[in-house]
Amino acid sequence: MKGRLIALDHLGGAEAAALLVDGRLDDLLIDSDRPRPGTIYRAIADRPVKGQGGMFLRTPEGPAFLRQVRGISPGQSLLVQVTGYAEPGKALPVTGRILFKSRHAIVTPGAPGLNVSRGIRDEARRDTLLEIAHEAIAGDWPDGETGLILRSSCAETEAQTIAEDIRAMMALAAAVLGDAGGAVPEKLTEGDGPHALAWRDWTVPAQVVTTTGCFAEQGVLDLVEELRTPQVQLAGGAGMWVEPTRALVAVDVNTGGDTSPSAGLKANLAAAKDLPRQLRLRGLGGQVTVDFAPMPKKERPGVEAALRAALRTDGVETTLVGWTPLGHYELQRKRDRADLREVL
Repeated sequence: MKGRLIALDHLGGAEAAALLVDGRLDDLLIDSDRPRPGTIYRAIADRPVKGQGGMFLRTPEGPAFLRQVRGISPGQSLLVQVTGYAEPGKALPVTGRILFKSRHAIVTPGAPGLNVSRGIRDEARRDTLLEIAHEAIAGDWPDGETGLILRSSCAETEAQTIAEDIRAMMALAAAVLGDAGGAVPEKLTEGDGPHALAWRDWTVPAQVVTTTGCFAEQGVLDLVEELRTPQVQLAGGAGMWVEPTRALVAVDVNTGGDTSPSAGLKANLAAAKDLPRQLRLRGLGGQVTVDFAPMPKKERPGVEAALRAALRTDGVETTLVGWTPLGHYELQRKRDRADLREVL
C-alpha cells in the first residue's frame, strides 16, 4: 500500500496509534498505566541529592526527580512536567520548564517571545502567521514572561484554526499557572494519550482510519508482532539485532551472506538509516551501543552522517556520543516512550 495511513485502535485493551508509510510501520504509540509524558503536577520539594544537583519531589503518583534545582528549598511547591518514562524502581523524570503543546501552537511559560518554526521558510507566510498570532493573543498572555511558538503544521492551515488552537493553549496555560500555589501535591493536567499525540504530532497529510479492529484490517498487528524479536532484516541480506539489557541497549550489525569488500559499509549504512525507527517502535532509550560490522576507519564518517540524517526526522531527543576505542558507536536517547515489552 502506497502513501501514509494513520490507524487509531486499541492493542491489548490499551489505546494505540500506528503510522504506516508505504505499508511499513513508521511509528507506534501504545498507552500504559504509568504517568504519561506531558503530565503536569503541583509537586512539593522533598530532599536534595548532594553531588547530583537534583532534588526528589513528592507528587500524587509517586516520587519524582528534578535536576538543576538552585533556589528551591524542601517543602516548597512548584510546577513540574513529566518528560519521559522512568526505569522500574526509579523516580519520575520531570522538568520545571513547562510546555503547553498542541497541533499548531506551543505556549512556553518563562520563555517570552513569539516565534515561527524554522520549517516554514516562506517569508510571506511567516509574516501572515505572526499577524494571526498577534490577533489571537490580543494582550491576553497569562503573564509577561510567556512565549508562543507556531509549529510547522501552520504552513498550510487556515487562520481561524490556528487562532483557536492558540487561544485554547493560552487558556490552559493560564488555568495551570494560576493553580501553582498549594501545600498538597496535585495532578493539574494529564499528558496526551496515543490518539491525541497522533493528531498533535503526525501532521503530514495521511488517510486516517478509526474503526474498531483497523489494526487487524491494515496489517498493523502482524507488523507489531515482528517487533517481538530482536532481529531486523536489512537490505542485501544483512541483519541487525536490537537487544535491551538492564544497563544499555545493545545493537549488533551483521553482513549476512555478503562477502564482498563493501559488505560491511553497505550493512552499516542500512543499519544507521533504520536504527532510529527501530528504537522508536520498540520504545527503547537510555544508553545505546552499536557494534557495527567491520569496516575501515575512513568509512566511519559516512555511517555517522547517515545516522545523523535519520535522526533529523526521528523526533526523539538523541545525543550522538561517538566512537569508542573498541570501535563501537554510542548514543544517549531520551526515554519518552514506554518499553514495548512492558506494554504488549
